[in-house]
Amino acid sequence: MPVVQQGAINTTALIVPDLYVQVVPPQNLVLNGVSTNIVGVVGTASWGPVSQPVIVSTMADYGSTFGPVVARAYDMGTHVATAVQQGAQDFRCVRVTDGSDTAAEASPPGSTVTFTAIYTGSLGNQIAVALQTGSRSSTWRLVVALPGCLPELYDNIGGTGATFWANLAMAVNVGQGPQRGPSQLIKMNAGGATVAPSAFTLTLGSAVPGTDGVSGVGTPQLIGQDGATRTGLYALRGQGCGIALIADMADHTSWTVQAAFGLQEGIYMILTGPAGDNIQNAIAVMHAAGLDSYAAKLMFGDWLWWSDQTNGTVRLVSPQGFVAGRLANLSPEQSSLNKQLFGILGSQKSGVPGSGQATSYSDADLSALLSAGLDVISNPQPGGSFWGVRGGAQLFVQCGDQW
Repeated sequence: MPVVQQGAINTTALIVPDLYVQVVPPQNLVLNGVSTNIVGVVGTASWGPVSQPVIVSTMADYGSTFGPVVARAYDMGTHVATAVQQGAQDFRCVRVTDGSDTAAEASPPGSTVTFTAIYTGSLGNQIAVALQTGSRSSTWRLVVALPGCLPELYDNIGGTGATFWANLAMAVNVGQGPQRGPSQLIKMNAGGATVAPSAFTLTLGSAVPGTDGVSGVGTPQLIGQDGATRTGLYALRGQGCGIALIADMADHTSWTVQAAFGLQEGIYMILTGPAGDNIQNAIAVMHAAGLDSYAAKLMFGDWLWWSDQTNGTVRLVSPQGFVAGRLANLSPEQSSLNKQLFGILGSQKSGVPGSGQATSYSDADLSALLSAGLDVISNPQPGGSFWGVRGGAQLFVQCGDQW
């Protein structure tokens, strides 16, 4: 029974029947790394593309793409802001509407020309458009401005009557070259105008106001549709997200759908119960929903008081953004237990800031929650008096936030 190293003999030339043993050396397998720090966020906004995932890294990025944080349910900016406070720096944001959203529109006096915001949403009502004398003789320039963004300038537009308006529309919609591309704020329709140009200043929304289309947003819109054209949560397919959440989605009928999506895409879904929930109800609802998946983390409905600097108020917000942001800033084998969360002023359990209330969870409360597979943000932590995720475990997997 000869024993040889693989490749040391020519097996096709062997004549004598025997048992030949070849020693096969171990193979060095290279495993490709998978990002776990990308956070997918689905919710409403006052500006930006609808049902299209957009890369965002900072709140400045978010503001220029989707507008400011808005103090309302399902607001995407609120969760991006709370996640950024925990150190998250890579997001895929999907804006959702109820289909009634409109783009702001306005026309110069006595003209058939229309200027329309490039996106739907109320932020478009702040866009100002001004036609002024151009830098060269017998020309005009158009200035498009939105607070917080650099003004867009289309200069030296010549022509008269219909030619001028066609030239101006071409400059706005197509651009004037590599240094002045098409507008990122408005679209223009010359409308067959033939009137002579004259200076004007107008604000979009005077003809048709821009609206966000959020009053009818609910579970169907936030979950969305899967297919050739994906909307809502399904727009996050193939985006490389390691963690994802639907802003303020407390509908228990959606939990198993979200968990199934997480399993398909390799995404850790952060779920939440409704604000002001109680422990007994939370456990009963979770079991009734049939949620049992390592692809989902269900946070108890003890929502948090957070200082909204954009709107100058202290708001009660879902714990999802805090948890997602903290996990995105940890390597995947680490638990969120004993990791400090920032920006929290209080919780429904601990009381409104300044109330003097200082209620905390008992061991019995925590035992009931954690053994059922729910987690909660609370203060204190085992490591000291700070806000953090009290269990740091996945649903029914008592081994930390890892996948």
